[in-house]
Amino acid sequence: MTRGIRGATTVHENEEKLIINNTKLLVDEMVQKNNIMATDVSHVFISVTKDLNAAFPAKSLREIPGWTYVPVMCMAEIDVPGSLPACIRVMMVVNTTEEQKDVKHIFHNDAIKLRPDLVNRGGE
Repeated sequence: MTRGIRGATTVHENEEKLIINNTKLLVDEMVQKNNIMATDVSHVFISVTKDLNAAFPAKSLREIPGWTYVPVMCMAEIDVPGSLPACIRVMMVVNTTEEQKDVKHIFHNDAIKLRPDLVNRGGE
């Protein structure tokens, strides 16, 4: 069965290294907490808010050993007034036997505001 695993983070400025590093930290934790192997990943969508354009955050996944063939796509997040700025969101679709309620979604930095109900489950 396929399941979606959510993740989100923020950066404090539109800078290539920050975007790449924060995305990699986020994806690394998503992978670790959900016991994901690259061969189980169908695809990954990464969106960024309009204020982030210094780098493609998908580039960070290419630094993960074994992820060469995982399809990744970056896109712009909908620009909703009052939404969280400088935000990178990840939707990873994986093959898993986990129940939906057991999937661990990961939020870093100011992105914890997006889903405090999931963060309060123990940091996931």
